[in-house]
Amino acid sequence: MTSSNRFHVFGAPVALLVCLVLALTGCGDKPAAATASSESPKHAEDEAGHSEGADHDDGKGHAEGEGHAEEGGHEEGGHVELTPEQVSKAGIGIETAGTMDLRDHLPLYGVIAPNAERVLEVSARFPGAIRSVKVRVGDAVKRGEALATIESNESLQTYTVVAPLNGVVTKRNANEGAQTGEGSLFTVADLSTVWVELSVFPRDLAKVRVGQTVRVRSGDTGLSAEGKVVYVAPFGSSSSQTLTARVQLPNGDQKWPPGLYVTADVVLSSSSIPLAVRSEALQTLENRSVVFVRNDEGFEPRPVQTGRSDGEVTEIVSGLTVGESYATKNSFILKAELGKGEAEHAH
Repeated sequence: MTSSNRFHVFGAPVALLVCLVLALTGCGDKPAAATASSESPKHAEDEAGHSEGADHDDGKGHAEGEGHAEEGGHEEGGHVELTPEQVSKAGIGIETAGTMDLRDHLPLYGVIAPNAERVLEVSARFPGAIRSVKVRVGDAVKRGEALATIESNESLQTYTVVAPLNGVVTKRNANEGAQTGEGSLFTVADLSTVWVELSVFPRDLAKVRVGQTVRVRSGDTGLSAEGKVVYVAPFGSSSSQTLTARVQLPNGDQKWPPGLYVTADVVLSSSSIPLAVRSEALQTLENRSVVFVRNDEGFEPRPVQTGRSDGEVTEIVSGLTVGESYATKNSFILKAELGKGEAEHAH
């Protein structure tokens, strides 16, 4: 075989091999480009997603933060507006802050009793038959008012039994048709004043004396009043091992019925306080003592710092000035009204 023939035989395969290599090189470029092209959108989405996610989170966090701030907010300087008619209807007492007496006192217990010096029994002047009875137990009577008519057994004449003083009929032992007998027919008590019989233990006897002021309270009715010690017994009771101190209490409105158990504070000494309020005026808001001060806008809950107290009167160290008007009795109503207003504002 000649050289030209050898070149031709072996040349053909070489050319084919070159073409195959070139083809394979082109095919390899295409997958690489495709890969780059397929990855580029994914990378763009990741970046866009990250950007959008960051913006969304920031916006969401900001919105939630604002929402919590609004819910947790507290309005300072709130007040309760009431008309004079509403204040009167609610029974809210108004006083002026200023000088008051702080008292050192001795607590005692006792019972209301009729003023024995103003209790009289009514009997028949002459034995006879009871023809009529004009009153019943509990009736109020005037001095000289007819209580009953009686027919004398001896003269057969009728006469009238009358009330010996202004008061209330507390006992009645008379019925029509009955004989009078020797006992009393009626008991009439003047209850315009009553006695408070206080029990004093021997250890406290030296602290109690005639003329002292006593503050009397009823836990059942919430009433309170002041009277004076008018008597201290010189001897004690063997059964209770106590002595009796008697207080005379005004009772013109008949609010202290005999038989009622009470507590009492005997005033031992007192000191003047430049600025004080009634203890019932103090309320608690957000763990702070406040007094509802009356101004042009209504009742403002004013935080105050308190000092000494005897239960009735409390010293004010700061937060209030002399001459300001404040709510005393039933001030808790203002606290309730303020709470309702804040609840409505929250909704």
